[in-house]
Amino acid sequence: MKVPRNKRLMGKRNPRRNRQRFGGFFLFILVGVFLLFVFRFSYIVISGHVNDENLTKKASALYESSTVLRAKRGTIYDANGTAIAEDSTTYSVYAVLDKNYTGINHKKLYVTDKAKVAKVLSQYLPLDRAAILKRLNPANDKTFQVEFGSAGKGLSLTIKQAIEKANLNGIYFTETPARLYPNGIFASHQIGLAQANTKATKVANAQNLVGIMGLEKTLNSTLAGTNGVKEVKEDSYGYQLPNTKAKKKAAKNGKNVYLTLDSRLQTYLETLMTNVQTKYQPEQLNAVLMNPKTGQILAASQRPTFNPETGSGLGSFWRDTLVGDSYEPGSVMKTFTLAAAIDKGKYQPNTNYQSGQITIGGTTIHDWNQTGWGSIPLSKAFPLSSNVGFVHIEQALGKDNWLNYIKKFQFLSKTNSLLSGEVNGSIQYEHTSDQAVTSFGQGINVTVMQMMQGFSAIANDGKEMQPQIVSKVVDPVTGKTTKYKPHQVATPISKSTASQVLSAMEDVTYKDYGTGTAYQIPGYKIATKTGTAQISNANGAGYMTGDNNYIFSVVGMAPASDPKYVLYITMKQPQDMSQSATEILSEIFNPLMKRALDYDAGDTTTESKTMMPNITGKSVSAATAALKKENLQTVQIGTGDTVVQQMPLANEVILDDQRVLILTNGAMTMPDVTGWSKSDVLKLAELTGKQITIKGTGYVTKQSLSAKSLLNSAKTITVTLSKP
Repeated sequence: MKVPRNKRLMGKRNPRRNRQRFGGFFLFILVGVFLLFVFRFSYIVISGHVNDENLTKKASALYESSTVLRAKRGTIYDANGTAIAEDSTTYSVYAVLDKNYTGINHKKLYVTDKAKVAKVLSQYLPLDRAAILKRLNPANDKTFQVEFGSAGKGLSLTIKQAIEKANLNGIYFTETPARLYPNGIFASHQIGLAQANTKATKVANAQNLVGIMGLEKTLNSTLAGTNGVKEVKEDSYGYQLPNTKAKKKAAKNGKNVYLTLDSRLQTYLETLMTNVQTKYQPEQLNAVLMNPKTGQILAASQRPTFNPETGSGLGSFWRDTLVGDSYEPGSVMKTFTLAAAIDKGKYQPNTNYQSGQITIGGTTIHDWNQTGWGSIPLSKAFPLSSNVGFVHIEQALGKDNWLNYIKKFQFLSKTNSLLSGEVNGSIQYEHTSDQAVTSFGQGINVTVMQMMQGFSAIANDGKEMQPQIVSKVVDPVTGKTTKYKPHQVATPISKSTASQVLSAMEDVTYKDYGTGTAYQIPGYKIATKTGTAQISNANGAGYMTGDNNYIFSVVGMAPASDPKYVLYITMKQPQDMSQSATEILSEIFNPLMKRALDYDAGDTTTESKTMMPNITGKSVSAATAALKKENLQTVQIGTGDTVVQQMPLANEVILDDQRVLILTNGAMTMPDVTGWSKSDVLKLAELTGKQITIKGTGYVTKQSLSAKSLLNSAKTITVTLSKP
């Protein structure tokens, strides 16, 4: 069939028409997209937002730099205004190895002379050249930078500046806030510890000091302050852009805290505690000296402890045992049983009883000597520390009355003395035998601070004072002062009762049959009570056996007629019992109480002796000159030029020709210890935090690490003593 010509023409036109239609459609789409783009672009220009993001702010942020203006943490002072804990800054050194790290005009900003770097750093870090070179040559050749472990951290400003003077390519420092504890071991668990913590601030790479234990933790919000911030617009080289202003929010520094601790008594207590710990090796040792009229803690310490400046001993024991450990107090509890019976009118001192043993509720209770003293009056039960006598007293008092007095003395409640980790204490009081044994300190668990609080009522006319370790908080900017006033928590007994108990405590010290005759101090009347508490077995069933498995204790109040001081010491499980527990405790009690009483009486005998000057923070040359004037031998430990710690501590009494150890910044070095006594070597170990093995007796004749060697270069240090 023949197709008409016009249809053939139409068929030929179709491709052209299709192309036209497609082109028109494509143009329409293109125009639409263009218009949409124009609309979107116009919207962005006008609004400055994309997907709810502010482009202006994001673009500005590319050029903005934020710097934290770190708030100064408040200083902790003792009662005399001597700094105990204060702010400092330390530095960490690192080395950049990446050869692509260059600056303007291709200046090399990486390490170019590893041998020189190793030589310089080995002079200031406790690492030798070989160890430093090993770090500078890591197995991965693409490593950008390396650090030097703990050896390269905690550097002082003086050390940093000394390294910088060497002009080493590729060596840089990061700044870290630090806390300085110039007195070393000084109520360490009570003062606590503050450390740098990145998480404490929201700004990247910024660090704050945060209290992690003790008063540093309890009062962290008071001490910390509030960081400020500085914001500037910078170019890619870190220079502020022209025609821009920096935004600045000033930091608010933390407040200063003043404590009740007297450094003269505190440092002396630490020395006495260390001596007893070294000689007799008790499992635990606690001591607190308090003014019972105000509740102010004048000195407090514990063993084990740690040195917050060096970190020695920190990992082994974190608890503040003065508030964090509860224990059965033993016979010192008889002080409160006697007070309750007198106050309630249930004490009959002239009534005789048969000592030795008594059976209550099916349980037989013995006196500490097992046999007793025959038939004796109740007035002798206290100075003889007769358990049987106090069971009779508790029975006369009555279980309800006795429990009521236990609560009146606040034994089952926290003291809220601001020390961290405080526990309540507890009591077993269900059975007749339980009630009886609490009269002599079994079946009831207390804390040292609860005991101190209770003792204050005996020494303060029946008025019980809350233990207080903080005296005031001061704003360093405004001077605004918040004072912590003495707080009376209760009046559990009358003034007359308190006086009678003190009289009975004098009998403990001065009657020839009293258990506290070792605590007599010439020139002063001392009221005491001793204690020997059994220790429960780990499984809770029964008590441990053995001559040393006890908590030995003594409480003393002086002057006995009107006490100004209460001293309480506890000692758990001494390993060396070459002396009696009473004699061991007297090595702390007598000298500390005497010194406190001498200070109070204005006795100049102690003051006329040479007092150790405060040389911490001074240059080595200035410190040495000051000590030379006092005829004191100076032993420098460290390569630095500034004293960071001293031993003896400031204000301690020192003897002529006594050896003084000064720890400087920089790497710690081994001194020549030839001729040193065992005591001197132990002080060196305490100051440096290094474990030193001592062999023999007498004086040092040999040391495994030669003098001037870096202490960190030896894993073990041994010294040999020989008798002359």
